[in-house]
Amino acid sequence: MSASPLKKILLVDDSRFMLEIMGKAFKNQGFTCFKAESVEQGLQILKGVVPDIILSDYEMPKLNGFDFRKLLIDSPQLKNIPFVFLTSHTDKKTMMKGLDLQAVDYINKDTPISVVVSKINNILYTLRVQHERSIQELRTAAEALNLISIPQDAPKIPGFSINFWHQSYQNYPGGDFIDFIKIDDRFTFIVLGDVMGKKWGAWFFSFNFLSYIRSAVRLCVYDGDFTTSSILQKINQIICLDSVLSDVLSTLSLVMIDHQESKLAYAGAGDLPLIYYNKITNQITPLRSTGLILGLFQEGFYTEEVLSLSSGDQLLIISDGMTDFQDNKGKMSDFTLFLKNIQNYMGHEDAFSLLKQNVCFTDPTKEQVDDCSLIFIQKD
Repeated sequence: MSASPLKKILLVDDSRFMLEIMGKAFKNQGFTCFKAESVEQGLQILKGVVPDIILSDYEMPKLNGFDFRKLLIDSPQLKNIPFVFLTSHTDKKTMMKGLDLQAVDYINKDTPISVVVSKINNILYTLRVQHERSIQELRTAAEALNLISIPQDAPKIPGFSINFWHQSYQNYPGGDFIDFIKIDDRFTFIVLGDVMGKKWGAWFFSFNFLSYIRSAVRLCVYDGDFTTSSILQKINQIICLDSVLSDVLSTLSLVMIDHQESKLAYAGAGDLPLIYYNKITNQITPLRSTGLILGLFQEGFYTEEVLSLSSGDQLLIISDGMTDFQDNKGKMSDFTLFLKNIQNYMGHEDAFSLLKQNVCFTDPTKEQVDDCSLIFIQKD
């Protein structure tokens, strides 16, 4: 059983010789290895990298393996990383102490390196199977309750082509949510939001936000209000008054398409700029919103941008996961770099397919660090 090319392991041992031997063995099995000769070095590495598993020696000067594990348990960001002790101390008392610190296993230092690698692979495989089973059970329950934050298909709008792509972080349901609200044969609203936070908590609150957004859009339209900035302000006011959601923040991109007039209206709440490609000028322009994140203050200061679209014009709506990446300094975000990366694909007839192949995280060798969502709109 070989590891995925994206599997990362942090090796901590005060013996440089052991680190080099283990590092080479794990690298040959497809791991990316980070090596530390002390607990202090390991903690420094963890400021910029979150490995899939940590293999740490027990007996080290200054801080030992138990000290290391205790420090990780005290960190909300690091306490859930699977931790394995590598030690020559295999007496029952020492082993129980380590297991009490929620270590997943103990490996004797006399174990052949090839067996150590195999054990780590087996641990990661077991954890992955459990993870996938838990997610599937949750999805089944959510579908039974009709709790869907990402639709199955994009709508058919006369004169427009609409496509979208979504990938949650590590396959957990996340905070990104997408919706298409068809009002009638003329107007369709498009929603892309991102609840602050990770995994289950953000995913749970996304349904609350979606409920308010759907209701507000339909009620405003019923009253004759089609202005996206006005609708966004009313959504924000309702959320600020909600005792549960008032402490939960979310970005939101709200777009309305009027296919009869070939117009698009847009307002945003703390979101990334919409990306507009003008076919005539062959130029890409970011459309920046001025509004505040939902739930921050009663007054969101939202404004509306209106575009008259011509044949071949294209727009992208993205969540911040599309601009996030990991480097040796940690998680970074670069919208300008994203614009540069899409320059060669916008304007093509098959632009959406090209974007999926070259920009989206469809390649398992690309490391994703957040939920990612992209909505593509083209005037036919």
